[in-house]
Amino acid sequence: MSSKLNTMNLYLEPADNRRLASLCGPFDDNIKQLERRIGVEISYRNNHFKIVGQPRNCLTANNLLKELYVETQPVKGSTPDLEPDQVHIAIQEAIALEVEEPGDDKELYIKTRRGVIKPRNPNQSQYVANIVRHDITFGIGPAGTGKTYLAVAAAVDALERQEIRRILLTRPAVEAGEKLGFLPGDLSQKVDPYLRPLYDALFEMMGFEKVERLIERNVIEVAPLAYMRGRTLNDAFIILDESQNTTVEQMKMFLTRIGFNSKAVITGDITQIDLPRNAKSGLRHAIEVLGNVEEISFNFFQAKDVVRHPVVARIVEAYEAHDQKVQAAKGVTDSQYKIEETSHES
Repeated sequence: MSSKLNTMNLYLEPADNRRLASLCGPFDDNIKQLERRIGVEISYRNNHFKIVGQPRNCLTANNLLKELYVETQPVKGSTPDLEPDQVHIAIQEAIALEVEEPGDDKELYIKTRRGVIKPRNPNQSQYVANIVRHDITFGIGPAGTGKTYLAVAAAVDALERQEIRRILLTRPAVEAGEKLGFLPGDLSQKVDPYLRPLYDALFEMMGFEKVERLIERNVIEVAPLAYMRGRTLNDAFIILDESQNTTVEQMKMFLTRIGFNSKAVITGDITQIDLPRNAKSGLRHAIEVLGNVEEISFNFFQAKDVVRHPVVARIVEAYEAHDQKVQAAKGVTDSQYKIEETSHES
């Protein structure tokens, strides 16, 4: 095995003890995370780093250390501390780049006035490409995969480039089995807390004051799905979030609201349906009915695409594994019941 390992030496310049401490993290936590997830051993003394591992892994770790060291450059005389989530995302991007095929759409970054937003992995890259190329795009998968955030970013980009005249963000008024009746105010005020993630994404990309001005002018509209009935939306970028909680009728109603020069992005997680047991999810139904329509794209995210804290991906995987066990056990029980029922009849 040792003959297959490679040793790579790296000198980070300029040598700066404060920046090096930020790079390594408290108790070398950042270095340990790199070692664990890239599959290398890293030792260092001052600004000299020695990386041991498979050649490709060494090169990945080498590039990551350089990239992260750049992030420690002083801002207004103060050296920023590298946060664990920054290291996690940088590693995830590096791993994703290793499996990307040549010719991927690297230019499909989303530009807003607050900066450039780029996909973190191949699935996100394909998702952004589909939003650009299709009038209707579905983003389906667990929380933390960037479905809504990238959709809002694409909408802001289209608005700032004057490709569309307005942005419309909507959600069904159903959340986690909770009832809206106890909340104060009218329907709009009751639903407003559930639309907060959409507001937060807009504020981050455009700034609070600008978003407020655009909302006042109805250039940006955030509304519950019930308000969409009877409308035709032209020159708009429409995002339907949490679409797993639409009924079949609501989903059909929403999709038929789309007018000329408009784009629609529908996001949801089919494992988080909060509808009554006898109601079929409009998102599940749409996957069945619209799967072969060429003008519509479907993007399915997985636990490995989660770009939040690493434990979130493991939580999603654990729930998926548990659900599979439950379904398998249920299948066995159903089969036994049928056998017993047949024996009883005979």
